[in-house]
Amino acid sequence: MNTTLRTLARRVGAVIADYNYAQHRLTLLQSNPDHYVFAPNQAPDTYEDFLFRTAGPLEHEPPAAARCGKRDVR
Repeated sequence: MNTTLRTLARRVGAVIADYNYAQHRLTLLQSNPDHYVFAPNQAPDTYEDFLFRTAGPLEHEPPAAARCGKRDVR
């Protein structure tokens, strides 16, 4: 019985942690300055535009193992 409860608690904790990570990522993406420019995939026209786009926190790319789904690394 204890093993079942621990497993269930671990799974609920993992779901909550995953939801928290997704919410944090969504907030970062929505508040990203590139979200508000007309051509986000093009290079900035001026140095001032470059500074505006890189003003916020930059999200680091996850390691290859995490991108492939081999293990959960954050």
